[in-house]
Parts: sequence; structure tokens; C-alpha cells
Amino acid sequence: MTDYRIEKDSMGELKVPADALYGAQTQRAINNFPISGLTMPREFIRALGLIKASAAEANFSLGHMQEDICEAIIQAADSVQSGDVDQHFPIDVFQTGSGTSSNMNCNEVVSHLASTEKLFIHPNDHVNMGQSSNDVIPTAIAVSCVLNVTQQLIPALSDFVQVCQNKADELNAVVKTGRTHLMDAMPVTFGQELNTWASTIETNINRLKDTLKRVSQLPQGGTAVGTGINADERFGDLFAKKLSAKTEVNFSSMTNKFDGISAQDNIVELSGQLKVIATTLMKVANDLRWMNSGPLAGIGEIELPSLQPGSSIMPGKVNPVIPEAMAMVCAQVIGNDATITVAGQSGNFQLNVMLPVIAYNVLQSIHILSTASHELAHNAIKEFKVNYDAVNENVGKNPILVTALNAVIGYDLGAKIAKQAYKEKRSVLDVTLENTDLTEQEIKEILNPIKLTTGGIEDQK
Repeated sequence: MTDYRIEKDSMGELKVPADALYGAQTQRAINNFPISGLTMPREFIRALGLIKASAAEANFSLGHMQEDICEAIIQAADSVQSGDVDQHFPIDVFQTGSGTSSNMNCNEVVSHLASTEKLFIHPNDHVNMGQSSNDVIPTAIAVSCVLNVTQQLIPALSDFVQVCQNKADELNAVVKTGRTHLMDAMPVTFGQELNTWASTIETNINRLKDTLKRVSQLPQGGTAVGTGINADERFGDLFAKKLSAKTEVNFSSMTNKFDGISAQDNIVELSGQLKVIATTLMKVANDLRWMNSGPLAGIGEIELPSLQPGSSIMPGKVNPVIPEAMAMVCAQVIGNDATITVAGQSGNFQLNVMLPVIAYNVLQSIHILSTASHELAHNAIKEFKVNYDAVNENVGKNPILVTALNAVIGYDLGAKIAKQAYKEKRSVLDVTLENTDLTEQEIKEILNPIKLTTGGIEDQK
């Protein structure tokens, strides 16, 4: 460090880069945690900026802060939440478990930006007024999660649902072979398959919305251990109102702030819902890969868009790259959930001490699920083409169609016909004609593929 200035804190002096907006405590964290090179996510820094501005407004409204100081903090905090000064948040994710370093990083940056020759804004006394790292960091996790689920993930998943439903409308009358145990089963339509994907994601959206009711309850105002020491007893409620006005998202103050400081159960719950979404999308991605497999030696029911060459040695090979990317995203989210689960139970008495890694993992999960689900919807599901020849041939040869005859000829004779048809590679229609008194027209009526996708016995008559 050749161009530096001297900064002081309660532990003494040290060198800080001359152009850095942060101060001594941030520099100590930089020195102490050269671990991963991973820094706190943009969404988390945005939440810190929103928290500092809302806290200043609340403190001013309660009569604890001068107007000029409040206005200076708000203006500086807006620069933090907008992303203009992200390069001045260099602290590693793997830092002190309370996230104190990141809170002080924000306090110092806001102080530096807000201070003038005539007005000094103290990072602790002013920017951190009525706050502690122990309530700021859990609040920042909750706020960033709520905002990103609301503004990114739910819209992306809703779009995914719409794409599936639109594709289902196109293919509602196209019958294909159903499969259970990866073996031929009774027919379904492409529309039924696509609408099922849409339905599962709609259910997951509802789960998310229910969880957000709890995540949006904030521990801000509990300060160090949950008692609210050094904060106005009205601060938590007013802070939540100020933040809600800024974000246009409804936040409230936790009744028991010990809860949100000592534990991270609401975020663990949210992570669990993200894991459910990952599980659903992994299933969809793998269905697409199977349906697209081939084109000659696989199922080959659909053709996914050709997006890039699939091999450095095999000319002409094209792979299902978007479903593969989605599957890897899902694996990452499931792994993140394991990390968050371990971190969530790592609270001792009045404080969870794995807050930064919780923030990093849950926000990464929200982000990659949002972006990958959009890609899967628009670059795989929306644009795939049905291989009608292969689909129709498979449906016609499927010996499991004999199931529709059970109510007329019985299970045992049906099993005999199915085995014979499979062994002799003949149609169920021909073999049924040989083994029953049914006419060809009667058999065709019962085995009509589109009727077989609608269910009950009455529908088949």
C-alpha cells in the first residue's frame, strides 16, 4: 500500500488506502479475513443502505437526531443502496459471525460520504444510532431476501408458469406415452404434462408467499441481545414503517426481537422453500433431457433448441445445455440449504454467529433460481418442437393401452394380450381381435388415445 492515510479506532492506528471510503474497522477486517475472495452480495449491501436511511429517519422523527445529520446520512445511504459505492465493501464473507465487520463497513462508508468540513457524521454515534450489528445484520438478511424474492424470484417463477401454460395450450390435443418407473404407461397429453409443471411451481409460489409473512418481521430495535438497550422503545415500529415506505413492501417489527437475533429460523424456512423449488425444477429439467434424448437411440419425443455445439470431437452433436445448467443450479441450491441449515442452528444463547454465510448462500439461491428458471422457460420449454412421428408411433405400439380394456375383458386376459403384443411386436388392436369377441370398431373406440387421457370408465364408453 503505497498511497494511504492513517485512520484510528479504539484499538489504535493503521493504514487505509487513501481513496477508500471506509475506515479503520473495515481495514482490520480486510487484514484479518483474506479467506475466500467472496464479498457480501449486492442485494445485502443494498439492504444495509436502506436500513441506515430508515434508521436515520426514525431517529430524527423521534427527536434523537438533528435534521442536517439525518439528511446527510440519508443521502449517503442512498449511494450505498443504489450500488454506486460497492467497491468500498471488500470484506470477505467468512468474517466475524455476527457480521459486525460488514455493519461497521457500512457505517464508515456512510460517515465518510456524509461528512463535510462543517458537519462530521460519526459512524457509531450517528450512522449506527439506536442499532447494533446484532440486529442490523439479521434485518439486512431478512430485508434483502424479501425484496429479492418479491422483485426477482416470484416474477420469474410466475413467468415460468405462464410459459408452461401457453405451451400446454398449443399441445393439449397431442397424446404421448406416459411413463412410470421410466417404463411405458398409459397415455397423457403434452398439455397435461406441461400444466403439471405449471401447477407445481404455482404451489411453490404460494409457499414462498406464506414464508415471506414471517421473514418480513424484523428484529431491528432489539440492538445487542434483544432487549433494545440504547434504542428508543418506539424505534422498531417506526423503523419498519419508514422502510416499508421506501421499498413499497410491507415490513413489520418483531414482537419478540430476541427471536430474530438469537435464531434465523425464518431464513432457514425460506431456504427450505427454495430447496423445494430446486427439487421441482430439477425434475422438470430431467424430464426435458429424457424427452429430448437421442435423437436416434433415446426417447426423442421433442427437439430442444440448438443453442451451441455439443462436442469438441463429435461434429453435429447438440446437447440439452439449458436443462443441464438448471440441474446444476438446483444442486447448488440444495447444497446451499445444507449450509444454511447448519448455520441456522449455530446460535449460542442470544446471537446466531454464522450470519454472513447465511446471507451469502440464501441470496445466491434466490438469484440463480430466478435467472435459471427464466432461461429454462424461454430457451427450452417455450421453443421445443414435438417429434410427432416418434410420439405417434410410440403411442400406437404401446401394449399398456390394453389397460383400457380391463373393465371389458378382465385383467388376466389383458395381461396376456399385452405380453403377446410386445413379444410379437404387433398392435394391441390386432392381438385383441384375435383373443376376444370385440369388433374392430369397439376396440378402436375403447383404445382411442385422446379418450384414454381423460380418466374414468364412463369416459371410455
